[in-house]
Order: sequence, then C-alpha cells, then structure tokens
Amino acid sequence: MKLFALALTALLPCLAASSDADPGKSLGSPGAPIRIEVFSDFECPACKALHEQILPLVFKDYAIPGKVYLVSREYPLAMHQFSREAANYATAAARFGKYQDVADALFKNQLVWEVNGKVWDTVAGVLTPAEAKKVQLLAKDPSVLSEVQRDVDAGKAAGINQTPTMIVTRGTNRFPVTGAVNYNLLRSLLDGLLK
Repeated sequence: MKLFALALTALLPCLAASSDADPGKSLGSPGAPIRIEVFSDFECPACKALHEQILPLVFKDYAIPGKVYLVSREYPLAMHQFSREAANYATAAARFGKYQDVADALFKNQLVWEVNGKVWDTVAGVLTPAEAKKVQLLAKDPSVLSEVQRDVDAGKAAGINQTPTMIVTRGTNRFPVTGAVNYNLLRSLLDGLLK
C-alpha cells in the first residue's frame, strides 16, 4: 500500500500538468515533447483555414508520431456575434468525444451560420438525437461556460490579440505563431525544437 501511495504521489505532478487541457479537445499524447495550444474563433476565416489545411498536417506529421500534443482553446472574439455560442456547443460536445466533429462542421459551414445565426442547426447536423439533447443542455451548464471563459482568460494572459494564435511550447520556451500560417515555416520551427 505504501508503494502504491508513493507511485501515486510521484504521478500527481504529471497529472496536474496536463489537467488544464480538456482531453476531449486535445489530440496526441500529453507526454509529447512539444505542446501546441491553438486559440481560435469559429467565425474567423483564418482559423477556418488553419483548421482545415494546416492542423491535419500537424496531426499527421507530428501528433500521431508522438512529437506534438495539440490542444484546442476557445477564443471567441467580441466582434463575432455567434462565436461564443459556437464555442459553448463545441466545448459541450467535447464532454463526450464529439469536439472534432462539431469543430469540423462549424468551420466547414462557417459562411452559412455566421450569416443566418443558426449555429445550432450546424452542430445538431453531426450529432445523434441523444447527443444533441446532451449538447443543448451542457452548452448552458456553468462548467462549460466557465471552461470557455478560462480559455479566453488564458489567451488574454498570454497577450493574444488575434486569431488564430498558436502557442508552441517546448520545455520553458514558448513561441507564439499568429495569423495565417505557412506550413513549411511551422514545420521548420517544430523540427528545430525537436533537435
């Protein structure tokens, strides 16, 4: 029993270090040498491009091989009328493993729901009726609302003033990558950090 307690005590700092990342909104291994936190807004066109064109490459080339841990952070901008609602739905969906499905749908259909305001129609389209009922309830839950706000607060504390912004971290070194991202430049940064 003492051995178990010692092992648990040794593991607690590791568990605490990754506890701030919602596993439902993360891809890859928390033990990867590089962590990339992606602060984005579902109504942001540059975030859409990052989500659809660059992040799949980062996932394939770096997260799957265990080199990068990708963490999605919500950063709905005040100028976007429906982005906070979208962030709440996506964060609620993360509670049962549907974050990526909802995020994909929101970005894919961004030009529709940001005009007509029917965010829920886009979200519900990728969920079963039972999942949709859960997401609708959870999206109003104080724990989901506070999780989205924690992401916003973390972004503000990091000095983020535009979306998308990626914070690339290796050890104590942090590198912000803002705006439209060139994959070749990002790859050079990641490869350099992995040496």
